[in-house]
Amino acid sequence: MILHVDMDAFYASVEQLDNPDLVGRCVIVGGISDRGVVSAANYAARKFGVHSAMPMYRARQLCPNGVFLHPRGGRYKELSIVIMGVLCSFSPLVEPVSIDEAYVDISGCATLFGGPAEIGAKIKARIKDAVGLNCSVGIAPQKFLAKIASDFDKPDGLYVISPEAVPDFIDRLPIGKVPGVGKVTNQHLDRLGIRNLGDARRYTENQLVARLGKFGHRLHELAHGIDRSQVHVSRPVKSISSEETLSTDTIDRTVLKHLLLKHAEDVGRQMRWKGMRAKTVFIKIKLSDFRQATRQAALPQPTQSSELIYRGGVALLNAFKIEKPVRLAGLGVTDLITGEIPVQALLFEEPSEGSAKWEKLGSAVDAISEKYGVDAIKKAGLVRKE
Repeated sequence: MILHVDMDAFYASVEQLDNPDLVGRCVIVGGISDRGVVSAANYAARKFGVHSAMPMYRARQLCPNGVFLHPRGGRYKELSIVIMGVLCSFSPLVEPVSIDEAYVDISGCATLFGGPAEIGAKIKARIKDAVGLNCSVGIAPQKFLAKIASDFDKPDGLYVISPEAVPDFIDRLPIGKVPGVGKVTNQHLDRLGIRNLGDARRYTENQLVARLGKFGHRLHELAHGIDRSQVHVSRPVKSISSEETLSTDTIDRTVLKHLLLKHAEDVGRQMRWKGMRAKTVFIKIKLSDFRQATRQAALPQPTQSSELIYRGGVALLNAFKIEKPVRLAGLGVTDLITGEIPVQALLFEEPSEGSAKWEKLGSAVDAISEKYGVDAIKKAGLVRKE
């Protein structure tokens, strides 16, 4: 049996947790300018039609009395680490798929924690005790059904699909709820008379492939209750990045450098949490005409220092020719490695320039942030109205 945990309106719920005055109000988190998009909306806001990925100007139209907040990525990641730790206390087979959801293989856990429903209830209770937040849990013999089940009884839900109930559940499952079935595919399937997943069994695999391409193989298997996906314990991180759409297009490099500084702090913090260092830094620039460009360069040595990542990003920005106003700026790192890396010291290195010293500073800042919150300490260049 596989369990899927999905935190309820995670970003918005964290904001209400940290500010009880927001309880009972419509809370919408995202890019707060009219050009931004909604990252999360609590259930009170969803009653007005607000949902994630919606343009922020539309959210303001639908919910003018809502509270609109900029995301606090560091705080969300801080709680996510605690949540994933709770899941690992139940099973060694935990696969995080995002900051607020994960799969857990609970096969063989019955002796320690009870049956699937009991395990689900214990996980919900322990997460509530650890971080003060509710989650919804779905449990099923297959990953795709576990994910669907976690959405069946939101918020604060627990839905279990037993092995013997799978055929009937598949027969009744609306095809639009199947992962991979978007609006266009849904319309195409509707024309074929496939409105529930079980309807797909009327077609052979070859017929589905002829009409849907590679997805036809997947749909045929799911309709027969077959899902070969496993819970993968480690998903290698290939890159870490942070980006933001500006409230107003700009060609001012000072403004762009300020954004890169904020992104570098976020990226460095993530790397230190993960125990990783980067060999390469990159920037992402989107212009007002929506053309996008990326530039990257090797770092002098693998590092997890926010300062050295920022300097690398600034060097790339200085070399970038800004032909039109910039709409979005981002910074990230790739070529990631883990563990301590022995580095040959430079004979004439300035004491203040060493990567190790900057990394120690970053770790000290992290310790303060962990105790007093991510906004307790920050670089002077970020202490201004954003």
